[in-house]
Amino acid sequence: MSVLHSARLVLPSGVVEGGWITVSEGRIAAVGGPQDPRPSSSDGHDELDLGGRWLLPGFVDLHVHGGGGKSLTIGDADEALGALALHRTHGTTTSLASLLTNPIDDIVRGAEVLADLADDGHIAGIHLEGPFLSHIRCGAQDPAYLLAPDPAALDAMLTAGRGHVRVVTIAPELPGAIDLIKRIVDAGAVAAIGHTDATYDQTCEGLEAGARLATHLFNGMRGVHHREPGPATALLEHPEVVVEIVADGVHLHDAITRLVFDHCGPNRVAMITDAMAAAGAADGIYPLGPQMVHVQNGIALLEGTHAIAGSTLTMDSALRRVVNSGVPIQDVSAALSTTPARVVGLDKEIGSIAEGLTANLLVLDADLAVDAIMIDGEWTRKPF
Repeated sequence: MSVLHSARLVLPSGVVEGGWITVSEGRIAAVGGPQDPRPSSSDGHDELDLGGRWLLPGFVDLHVHGGGGKSLTIGDADEALGALALHRTHGTTTSLASLLTNPIDDIVRGAEVLADLADDGHIAGIHLEGPFLSHIRCGAQDPAYLLAPDPAALDAMLTAGRGHVRVVTIAPELPGAIDLIKRIVDAGAVAAIGHTDATYDQTCEGLEAGARLATHLFNGMRGVHHREPGPATALLEHPEVVVEIVADGVHLHDAITRLVFDHCGPNRVAMITDAMAAAGAADGIYPLGPQMVHVQNGIALLEGTHAIAGSTLTMDSALRRVVNSGVPIQDVSAALSTTPARVVGLDKEIGSIAEGLTANLLVLDADLAVDAIMIDGEWTRKPF
């Protein structure tokens, strides 16, 4: 058993100064504060003094397309593993791999490759971002391959995913979308509303059908107007909906990020990267699905347009930005780990520092930079 002590332990309920945990057989065995007696090296246990460093649960990213110059979207396992490795070094211990709108045969092949990676434990599942999206709000999704909601196409993608498809994004205003949302939910996946030009009422219909997640809130959707509140308003006011946010200062102004936390609370916010291949890599030209993206100063735009094409964000950078903007670290940690784990049904295994959960842990220094990473109870980046 390993004992990690003298930590600033970040729990959803708050920060415990002088906190400690024990790790045994890949799981968190016990959690305590300075007033609680803890095992020590005299009991024959390994002991690590964290010296007041932060101890958080590993990040859970529900929406990522690539990183490190590599892509998760092209149906290449080695590329996918390279992208995942980049994000792991920045504290993401659990990922859903996000596929883009493509010809259905290409999406199916991509889902088959990702299902193999899920079988091997490299990812926690698959997110299908398309092809049932709005032409008007498609963003960097290729409009040539968008489809009206089609049960046969959905079934083909779900079959290729072999039970690993956890999230499907859909525009609820499209003909047949409400029935397809019900079909997604019946298949055991989360229906997410995104890339949508839906009205407020149409969005409410999608929520009544069972949609429970907002794909990158405010981005890729009709805006808020005082006479037509639009999808964002419906998503924000529905108490069971979790909203994804991309907190990179490009997709959302920091004031909007704070507003979302203030309105929803951390139990309804899932911070994501929506990262493409350029995350952790140099500026330049990168493919995103069948389209090309120009990255300059870390901002990814669809080549020849002003459309945002994913991000170059990593989860640790998002943490620092939002904490520095004034959101309490325990709320930011919950939005990076606890809430995303819960929305896709993984909260009994990961997402928090709690007895019995998998020991996916991050040690951060005083500046909130990643010092050490533990996955399944093993250090993948050794402590300082």
